[in-house]
Amino acid sequence: MEPTLVYDEDIYQPVLKVIAKIVSYVFHPLFIPPYIFLWLTLRFPINFDDITAAGLTFKTISVFLNASFFPAFAVFLLWRLKFIESIFLRTQKDRIIPYIITMIFYWWLWYLSRNFSDQPDALKYFYFGIFLNTVFGLVINNFIKISMHAMGVGTLATFVILTCFHYQTFLGVDITVAILLAGIICTARMLLNHHSSADIYVGLFIGIIGQLLGVWIAL
Repeated sequence: MEPTLVYDEDIYQPVLKVIAKIVSYVFHPLFIPPYIFLWLTLRFPINFDDITAAGLTFKTISVFLNASFFPAFAVFLLWRLKFIESIFLRTQKDRIIPYIITMIFYWWLWYLSRNFSDQPDALKYFYFGIFLNTVFGLVINNFIKISMHAMGVGTLATFVILTCFHYQTFLGVDITVAILLAGIICTARMLLNHHSSADIYVGLFIGIIGQLLGVWIAL
């Protein structure tokens, strides 16, 4: 008799979960704005011609501080002061104050992009879109634990597509990678059992809607 191959799911599950955690950390929603900014500087450098190399470096650091570091540090302080139970924001209650804090920083980024002439148009609707995401996320958080990761990758994929339309440039590889990343990251969140499918789908929808409204309102 020929040997029968047995697929043991338990062997692969720990490995998949480790990969899912790494993906979740690398593509944390707080890192999406700096990733987007760097992508713009690489793909559409003409929009930054009026900025010196030192100025561009300063802007990159500024985006990272306002969009990533300060919100993350605020969450750390909330955790240390015992205002929230976990730094990973596992409950809807833990997410309320971080949503509000992030909302303020994202509004500030949009305000700066709107009032400085050396900011590309794409950043104006991007920042306004992620500001709207935090507003919608805070409201929906009262009902379900909407996936912030799904909102982030929904935003990323939609922004890449909209920006290609805005600048009338087709970047097929970039669009494909952005959509694949959205699928991979959402799958990773489901593998870790942190969200239901509804949390994921609603998060993606809000990420998409935020950018569409950003283009419509901010431009």
